[in-house]
Amino acid sequence: METNPIPVVTVQTSPFDDQRPGTNGLRRKTELFEGKKNYLQNYIQSLLSSIDLRDRQGCTMVVGSDGRYFSQAATEIIVQMAAANGIGRLVIGHNGLLSTPAVSCIIRKIKAIGGIILTASHNPGGPGGDFGVKFNVANGGPSPDTVMEKIAQVSRTLEEYTICPDLHIDLARLGRHDFDLENKFKPFRVEIVDSVEVYLNLLRTIFDFSAIKTLLTGPEQLKIRVDAMNGVMGPYVRRILCDELGAPANAAVNCVPLEDFGGRPPEPSLTYAAPLVDAMKGGDFGFGAALDADGDRYMILGENGFFVNPSDSLAVMAANLSCIPYFRQLGLKGFARSMATSTALDRVAKALKVTLYETPTGWRFFGDLMDSGRCSLCGEESFGTSSDHIREKDGLWSVLVWLSIMAVRKQGVEEIVKDHWAKLGRNYFCRFDYEGVDPRAAFYLMRDLEGVITDKAFLTQKFAVGTNVYSVERADNFEYIDPVDGTVVRNQGLRIVFTDESRLVFRLSGSGGGAGATVRIYAESFERDPERHNRETQVRSTLESILIGTTTLTLSTVGFGSQWLHAILSYYTTHLHLGV
Repeated sequence: METNPIPVVTVQTSPFDDQRPGTNGLRRKTELFEGKKNYLQNYIQSLLSSIDLRDRQGCTMVVGSDGRYFSQAATEIIVQMAAANGIGRLVIGHNGLLSTPAVSCIIRKIKAIGGIILTASHNPGGPGGDFGVKFNVANGGPSPDTVMEKIAQVSRTLEEYTICPDLHIDLARLGRHDFDLENKFKPFRVEIVDSVEVYLNLLRTIFDFSAIKTLLTGPEQLKIRVDAMNGVMGPYVRRILCDELGAPANAAVNCVPLEDFGGRPPEPSLTYAAPLVDAMKGGDFGFGAALDADGDRYMILGENGFFVNPSDSLAVMAANLSCIPYFRQLGLKGFARSMATSTALDRVAKALKVTLYETPTGWRFFGDLMDSGRCSLCGEESFGTSSDHIREKDGLWSVLVWLSIMAVRKQGVEEIVKDHWAKLGRNYFCRFDYEGVDPRAAFYLMRDLEGVITDKAFLTQKFAVGTNVYSVERADNFEYIDPVDGTVVRNQGLRIVFTDESRLVFRLSGSGGGAGATVRIYAESFERDPERHNRETQVRSTLESILIGTTTLTLSTVGFGSQWLHAILSYYTTHLHLGV
């Protein structure tokens, strides 16, 4: 313990008008957090002040990061401000590193009041990249709207923050560190903990590790390749897949966390995990996976580079949960997916006679369902899947689910997926993102599009695309009634559903880190005929002509058989300069 009490200092500041957190916390360019005076401090003070003083005094919080540039400096500021604002104890990962699933796990394990995660997920790192601050609440999940709004309210009127600038902590030194603060009756405690241990112990209670180890080391050894993308997951992949489950050391690649993630966006996709895709195409590996910067998203590949669409991955997991001891013991309570996610999960729910919940985008909605005992498995089309073991997306958990299924069924990835399609049909699914859109233009585009699709005359429309005719069954602006508390959430995305169960979805996203809005367009087409299950989604999907004419993905290429959508998007491209 320090011999002299550390002073608590009050610093005058001015509010910022852009600090309302979005779906995944506050994401901005790193240079803004690092270079704009008091920008980070203001937000941390707003976050801490949003917690009732009676709950805050002496409480425990968790802090972790994905290791991106500015994380260590930001962690020290958080420690200094937490101490000054009455937090009694901080639990921080070794070297400041904790995956998002691990933060959720530790919050629940030690009954912390919440946790601060420094991450911008799969967005680029480095000085020219993105940075983010996310607050998870006591159930281990993301902040609900009420908490985000309270943080925003404080931020708009903030005039001062409190900090202990002389308090310094060595994040590389494991163990307990106590600090005596000026005018505080109890010492402030920081615990630097092993980043992997608590999370690993949880996984041991969920999976049959011996079965997975046999799969990876036995006579019929499955050769795997897992890319940690130089994010936080490197230590987890090495410790769990290699040390614990026996995979050879060269099965884990890019496992050293780097501040810029090696110069590529840490996004587990065919584009940014191209080296993994190429390695898988060589045929030397039977299973491949990539994990994003903070460990909550994942991508699955089979032998010869067979790609598993995230919506298919969710559905296949749901259909095979009996392969996991955790679910055999607890049973299935229900499934949930975001509205934009493929309806493939719905078919599994129907086959298993399990309730299916369709929610807005945002993991907090799944958390409410899980807290009330309604949901066992949930997922989103953006490479995120998890269960009720924590309240976050969990990439490595998803990898272990797949390995468990392969161990029990003794089949490869492609065979498992194609067998699933043969039984329940295939949902072809694509997503197209338009980033950096002028926010006004995006607003008016969505407003006018809603006017078109909700007009009664639209319900009689039929669209001819090649030999297919699509008849509109219904169209709306999705709203969600929470089955737990009856809360109604409106304006969650525009849906056009056709009579053959195909869908088009248009949604404004709140998860971007840069300037401008992001418009996401989703296309889904259901195919029951097994003879038509081997088509390329983006090239030969029956919805291709509805949505996209070239691979350049500029709005000027978007067309629809009746020209109504093309006319709307062309108008905004020409007259409002969307610039995508």
